[in-house]
Amino acid sequence: MAYRFVKSHGLGNDYLVVDRCDLSWTPARVRAVCDRNKGLGSDGLLLATSSDTADYGLRIFNPDGSEAEKSGNGLRIFARYLVDNHNAPLEFSVETLGGLVHCKVSDASITVDMGRATFEPSDLPVITDEATTDHLVIDLEDKSLVATGVSVGNPHAVIFVDAPFETLDWRKWGAAIETHDMFPERTNVQFVQIMSRSHVVARIWERGAGETSASGSSSCAIVAAGVRRKLLDQKVTVESAGGLLQIQITEDYDLRLKGPVEHVADIVTSTGFSTTLAAL
Repeated sequence: MAYRFVKSHGLGNDYLVVDRCDLSWTPARVRAVCDRNKGLGSDGLLLATSSDTADYGLRIFNPDGSEAEKSGNGLRIFARYLVDNHNAPLEFSVETLGGLVHCKVSDASITVDMGRATFEPSDLPVITDEATTDHLVIDLEDKSLVATGVSVGNPHAVIFVDAPFETLDWRKWGAAIETHDMFPERTNVQFVQIMSRSHVVARIWERGAGETSASGSSSCAIVAAGVRRKLLDQKVTVESAGGLLQIQITEDYDLRLKGPVEHVADIVTSTGFSTTLAAL
């Protein structure tokens, strides 16, 4: 007995794609596979499914076993996987829990139309008396922060900062905001320095994963929040710890994400680890 996975990363944000595996992916099995010491190690698991509304279906799991609605890096990795391993065309649609997306694959990069950003409290969701999520005051134990809430199929809290990241407790704040009572389904959190109207630098705290080197959906949320607050133009480079992603946004907040994907390994699990997984 053995299980097969394909591992790839987008700017250091790595995922495992399940290849022809008949296991039921319980939270315990996802955590075991994603564990970086006892498992295969990754920021998440991608599971191909069938779809009645798109060419392909995709379920996305966080390393803590929870399920994510959408992931820009995960979608780009999944698109590259389909082309390389299953003879998919270079353009196709994918159904996610966060909505339908369109992918275009080339040798150098993968482009994903991520759908439309919204700023309605019920879309994240977020508990607030405000009519929109443009300016959310989040009270922490020792500080209050102002965030712009954005849904791009999954929830985000974008915080623009002026000080250098090394002087900020952004990891502590990110962890506290992710599980804050304002966000009943938790949230992704981004801290953003604006370098120009077309270039930002970000640090990302991902729901269910913690600090991550890059995130496609987070990058889209950052640009949507910046345009909403008239801080950014409609074509923006988002620089995270892992590298650069290119984001385009329309006046109606439709988002397009472009970036690279690197294949890491094709993995076949040992008998011992396969037995462990099957027993969970």
